[in-house]
Parts: sequence; structure tokens; C-alpha cells
Amino acid sequence: MTQQPFSRPGAVDLSGLASTTPAQNAPFGGPADAAPAQGRSAGSYTVEVDEQIFQSVLEASMTAPVVLVFYSASRAPESVTYAGDVSTVVEEYDGRFLLGRVDIDKNPQIAQALQVPQVPLLYILLDGRPVTQPIPGALNLEELRTVFQQLGQQLTTQGIGGRHKPNAIGGAAAGEDGAEPALDPRYAPAQDALERGDIDAAVAEYEKLIASNPADSEAAAGLAMAKVLQRTQGVDLNAARAAAAAAPDDVDAQTLVADLDLLGGHVEDSFIRLVELVRRTSGDERNKAREHLLGLFAAVGNDDERVLKGRQSLASALF
Repeated sequence: MTQQPFSRPGAVDLSGLASTTPAQNAPFGGPADAAPAQGRSAGSYTVEVDEQIFQSVLEASMTAPVVLVFYSASRAPESVTYAGDVSTVVEEYDGRFLLGRVDIDKNPQIAQALQVPQVPLLYILLDGRPVTQPIPGALNLEELRTVFQQLGQQLTTQGIGGRHKPNAIGGAAAGEDGAEPALDPRYAPAQDALERGDIDAAVAEYEKLIASNPADSEAAAGLAMAKVLQRTQGVDLNAARAAAAAAPDDVDAQTLVADLDLLGGHVEDSFIRLVELVRRTSGDERNKAREHLLGLFAAVGNDDERVLKGRQSLASALF
């Protein structure tokens, strides 16, 4: 499998395509009398796309990435199963991605507009534009998870953290009115550093904030996440996983994969890995694993339900 480049500049703008489709403001996954059956939601973050809702799918990519998978039961029966596998992986990310499944037999105009040369084929969109080269062929589940983990890491590095709401369009980490929350200017230098990919500078900026105000919980969370990014820069995902599998009690190997899981959106897997490591180790190694896990809790946010559950599991492992 070849890693696909993640690059927003110079991508093809798809916004013009949407203007050619009917019902531009059609609801996403609306009632049966408002759209054909294939337009209804097939999962919390999966929808069957037709021309009526294509505009809405493009608009959803302004919030967070949208994945399009093209399939055809008549031309490539295996592509139908593959579309289901992509849905399985997307649903694991709890809104980090939205999947649009496109049956090209029923929606040839969409396939023609995007110049789909074969099925199955994956497109990944952000801001209405492809952010990778199309990914052809059917990957297995493990390969799909690797692709999405890499994408999740690169999104985080670029400071892109929006999420879709389940069974809806336009959801994000924003207010109920859809407006992005205002960024506190104190955090702007660190955020700017993250957006330009200068992780070391972001760490330094967050450390300055904490030095001036040790009680700044937002700066502490930002620093924790920036340090996760710093630790995983240039890391080969497959090599890291192989090393962890070969040495299940190696704290450095396990904490690195936990970092990668966190960046890839597999938050609970990350926590479980380290809780079990704490359970198996003792002395300085146990304390190192515990401290690392506490840092990941801070990166996610202490009010997050997964963190609360993780803290309970950690307490159980310790006592």
C-alpha cells in the first residue's frame, strides 16, 4: 500500500459541480418522501449520496473531512463490500470523518464530474476540495485503518480538528448556531505554529503560557497535545506497531503507539493500551506509563467521557 499525500494547496475545487445538481439545499439523510432511499443515512457518519444531497455533502466538508467511496454492484461486486468496510472504519472515528457512498450505476453524473476511472475508488475532501490523490482499489480493513490513521495525524498536525455531528450536516466543534468559537488571542501564537507545522515552536509557546499561569488548563491541554505531535514526528506507524507487538512490556514502545492511536482518533484504544501496561508493570516503569497516560488525558480534556472512563480504569489497575 502506498501512503497517499495529504496536501490542500492546489487541489481541485469541486464547488462548481454542486451548482449543477438539483435540490441544492436538500437535507442530509432526510425523510423518505424528501429523497430517494439511497439518500438516507446508513450510519451515524455514513450516507448514501445521490445528486439531490451532493451539495450538502460538499458543504459538510467545510466542517471536517468528507470521504467519498465510489462503488458498483454491476461492474465490481467486491466494491460493495469495500464500501461497507470504509463505513466501518469511518464510524470508528466518531465524527472526525463523514462518509458518502456513491453508487455510480445510480449516479453516473457524479462519477463523470469527478472523472472516476474505476471502482472502488476513494476521494477525501476538505473545504469542498480533494486533499489527497484518489485512492484506487480495495484495501483491506487494516490497510484502511492505516490510511485513516495517517490522515488523522496529518489533520491534527495542521490544526484541523472539526467533527461532524451524527446523522446531520454542518456539525463541528462550534456553538449551536454553527459559528466557530472565538480563539483566545493568548493561544494564537501556538495555534499559528501548529498550522504551519512547527511543532517545536508550538510546544515553546504553550510552555510560556504555563510558566506565566500554571493554572491555565487550556494551555496545559494544548501543551500535552503538542508534545504528542512532537513525539510522533517522522515516526513510521507500521514499524512502531511491530515494535510494540514484539515487546508488550516495553514502556517506550507502548507509549509511542498510544500516542499514534490518540492522534489517529482511536482515543479509547490508546487509553486501554496504557492502562493494561500499568496493570502489567511495576516500580519506575509503572510510574512512567501512568504519567504518560495522565498526559494523554490532559491532551483529550479532563471533562471528556472517555477520559473519565479511563481514569476509573487506571484507578482499578493501580489498586
